[in-house]
Amino acid sequence: MKLLAQELPPPRAIKETPPPGTNQDPLIAKNLQKGQYVGIIGLAIALVAAVGFFSRRVEYAIMFAIALSAVLIAFFLFI
Repeated sequence: MKLLAQELPPPRAIKETPPPGTNQDPLIAKNLQKGQYVGIIGLAIALVAAVGFFSRRVEYAIMFAIALSAVLIAFFLFI
C-alpha cells in the first residue's frame, strides 16, 4: 500500500526528434540496403537455377512471372 501513497513525479516534456544525420545510434543498421538487394537477387537466381535443374518448364514459368511482374510494377509506378 505504500506504493499507492507515493506521489508521482512530474511529467517530462516530449522532445522533438533530432534532424536527420544527427542520430548516432549504433543499433540502427545503416548502408546495408544495397547488400540486402544483392542477397535477395542472388537468392532468387539460385532458386530459379535450382528449380531449372529439375524442370525447365517450371523455370521458364518462374522467369516469365518475374519479368511480367517487373513490367507491371514499372507500368503502375509511372502512370
